[in-house]
Amino acid sequence: MTTAAMHSAANGGEARCFEDFQVGERWISEPTVITEEEIIAFARANDPQPMHMDPEAARAGPFGTLIASGWQIAALSMRVFLQAGGYGKTPMVGMGLDELRWTKPVKAGDTLVVEREVIETVRSKSRPGMGMIRTRVTVRNQDGDAVMSLVSLGRVPARAQA
Repeated sequence: MTTAAMHSAANGGEARCFEDFQVGERWISEPTVITEEEIIAFARANDPQPMHMDPEAARAGPFGTLIASGWQIAALSMRVFLQAGGYGKTPMVGMGLDELRWTKPVKAGDTLVVEREVIETVRSKSRPGMGMIRTRVTVRNQDGDAVMSLVSLGRVPARAQA
């Protein structure tokens, strides 16, 4: 499904079943700017380390500046996908993450783009009314550098088999 088709489905389209997902299908987000205020607020609530919530202490730290928590970037990747409509009305149930990597620091003012690609579809043998969708998620900064990547596994309903 193209980005345009995915956005169309998300804007009130029908729910997609397992059979509707295709390996290679991609979705790319609109750019999202990360602010210092967002970095500090997330850190205070979820990852209270000085490099994430104290600009002065962060300047003396290993990155020389305030950086976003990796967990904030993981949460952002989900948020922008769902805000754009995700998979429309499909009830996707998260089953887990693999290969989570934070490869570059995200600084205040960075502009991030999230890309999701379907890399595998497998019908459940034990629950034939369900299918598993594996997606690769990559978050890139304004320079096109990957700052985070992961592989997610989700379960979706499948059509009845004949």
